[in-house]
Amino acid sequence: LEIGLETRLDLHPEDFKSIDELGRGNGGTVSKVLHTRTNTVMAKKIVHVDANINVRKQIMRELQFMHDCNSKHIVSFYGAFLNGGDISICMEYMDAGSLDQIYKKHGPFPLDVLKKVGYAIVDGLIYLYDEHRIIHRDLKPSNVLVNSQGQIKLCDFGVSGQLINSVADTFVGTSSYMSPERIMGSPYSVKSDVWSLGITLMELALGRFPFPPEGTPLSIFELLQHIVNEPVPEFPSSNTYPPDLTDFVSKCLIKDVKSRATPNDLMNHDYLISAVTEKVDLIKWAISTTN
Repeated sequence: LEIGLETRLDLHPEDFKSIDELGRGNGGTVSKVLHTRTNTVMAKKIVHVDANINVRKQIMRELQFMHDCNSKHIVSFYGAFLNGGDISICMEYMDAGSLDQIYKKHGPFPLDVLKKVGYAIVDGLIYLYDEHRIIHRDLKPSNVLVNSQGQIKLCDFGVSGQLINSVADTFVGTSSYMSPERIMGSPYSVKSDVWSLGITLMELALGRFPFPPEGTPLSIFELLQHIVNEPVPEFPSSNTYPPDLTDFVSKCLIKDVKSRATPNDLMNHDYLISAVTEKVDLIKWAISTTN
């Protein structure tokens, strides 16, 4: 139901019936809810913001921009409202869940599906940056969602600078996907999202987070030092991982920002060029993951 694209819904807390909790993290909870006035199932993220009313109103203004996001690889936005110190953000409900839920339940991604995932993410990043000058800032498997129509969409991107600053615990929660330049506090660009894409695809292909080598537990701060100072992760040398995939990921995981690919460079890589023409039954795959 693409209601968010044509109409601006007037959303009120009393119009929602909670169905299920979908997850917690990043300073908030996400629930599956029914919007009773339109009979629409949505995902509602509640973020607690310890800030004065003016900051909360600014966040609301920044979020309204999401009504203008219209891409098949971006989760649809239905609206947002204030309820006390909480901001509720209502989005399209993606019934097959997130990429991290899928691989943790079903193991490494099939390589043909992984290629389609790579295409969807890069297309979404290009849309956000080229059309709206938005850097996602928090790309990772839990922020890429799937539905039973086989659609793959990005969520939780950095629309609101104020919201990012107000939710204090985002740094520790997501820093393991951050590029070396972000970890070091240097200026960063859309190429920072490209690094996160490389880590994400590698994680889905391997069925585990690629840092550090298996069997070496690290604290979060040791992990950040490892990402900055140690060589980038590589695929195990075996015939399992095709050269176009390993080359594509290696172009994402270049520490020197100047040499790292941009999203548009990646669209012209053989790996994604072939993704356009290859036939993959994503609906069948998506439905199989919900069993």
